[in-house]
Amino acid sequence: MNEKQKMTICLWFDNQGEEAANFYTSIFKNSSIGSISRYGKEGFEFHGMPEGTALVVSFKLNDMNFSALNGGPRFKFNESMSIVVSCDTQEEIDHYWNSLTADGGQESQCGWLKDKYGISWQIIPSILGSLMSDPTKASRVTMAFMQMKKMDIETLKNA
Repeated sequence: MNEKQKMTICLWFDNQGEEAANFYTSIFKNSSIGSISRYGKEGFEFHGMPEGTALVVSFKLNDMNFSALNGGPRFKFNESMSIVVSCDTQEEIDHYWNSLTADGGQESQCGWLKDKYGISWQIIPSILGSLMSDPTKASRVTMAFMQMKKMDIETLKNA
């Protein structure tokens, strides 16, 4: 049964929403650009966007709904919101990590990064939850990942 998602994550960009949606859909499988609405000449005195600039870009990443709103420079992204990507293999972690930190992205600790647009991501192994819920391993796993930037599945398993 193909049920329509009732929630969408809306990301507020200055004016890079369409560029960002194209960037993200080039990285994630099962991803696509949907509809794009554009600014017209009406309301220019309020929005200040050139006619034809994308207003809202609907897109999917791994079949999850997103929209990119070009709303101007009023708001900036920060770490209080992040997108978590659960990865089954080290190859997936490497792919997402390397792709999202490219061209000005920033690595952080414990699987966190910021992409070139300032969006925070957590690229984590899908086994992390089970490793952290094992009372005999949790403290060693925590010590291991606290020393990492990009997560390493084998190091976590061997902790």
